[in-house]
Amino acid sequence: MNVSMIGLGAMGAAMARNLLAKGVAVTVWNRSRAVVDELAAEGAIPAADLDEAFKADIVLSMLAHDQAMKDVLLDSGVLTRAGKGVVHVNLATISTVLAGELAALHAELGIGYVAAPVFGRPPVAQAGGLNVLAAGASDAVAAAMPVLEQLAAKVWPLGEDPVRANALKLAGNFMIVSAIEAMGEAVALGEAYGVPAPELLDMLSSTLFAAPIYKIYGGMIAERRYSPPGFAAELGLKDVRLVLDAAEAKGLSMPQADLAEASLEMLLDGEGKGLDLAALAEVARARLEGR
Repeated sequence: MNVSMIGLGAMGAAMARNLLAKGVAVTVWNRSRAVVDELAAEGAIPAADLDEAFKADIVLSMLAHDQAMKDVLLDSGVLTRAGKGVVHVNLATISTVLAGELAALHAELGIGYVAAPVFGRPPVAQAGGLNVLAAGASDAVAAAMPVLEQLAAKVWPLGEDPVRANALKLAGNFMIVSAIEAMGEAVALGEAYGVPAPELLDMLSSTLFAAPIYKIYGGMIAERRYSPPGFAAELGLKDVRLVLDAAEAKGLSMPQADLAEASLEMLLDGEGKGLDLAALAEVARARLEGR
């Protein structure tokens, strides 16, 4: 089976490396060339252009946001030229609106489409330990499953409507942001009373909140270790805004998401650009200090 990977940011490159390590033939394409050359030196096949990338059996895409998806996959017209046997697997976190549009367009063009957003940071991706949400037509999901299983600790089937996978991914990312906001506020409270962040977070993430998100992000917050980013704060804000858009489309109010958006805006208006999402905790510390 021939596989292509389109979009070689931290996550896309990590997934490509995981597949290469498992002996999968991977063709790679990216808008900037340096990472293509790096992966080619590791055994990947560089695609001359998007059309060449879409000659694979399975095309994986991991593009940063809706606009990148539109620029690369829609405005280029590559989908209209793709072969009918190809299955496109979109691994990115995108809006529920675009998810629906992509599903309809692929169906119209006769191309297989699977929405398969992932949970996990780049080291987890390179180790093949992601949690992958998979939704799409049953034949497309079945075709993609051997590749998805190489990427995942577990693949979670979510039926034939691709929008469901993207909605669940947004809900999960919202919970991650909310957990970081809560840890930041808890740390600020503890520090105000002389309890150091490492002590507070070690105790709580070992007992009441003994879960990966609290352990991973708690460790980063305790050490104030926000660079290099595994999940950039800019992308966290993008996802929170997608959550709010999805909620508005269904007439839902999400006050905690409003707070998360405001906090992330404060972070990115300050010194948060280029930092990990965990740096959101610094906004709570700044509030305590009156900054």
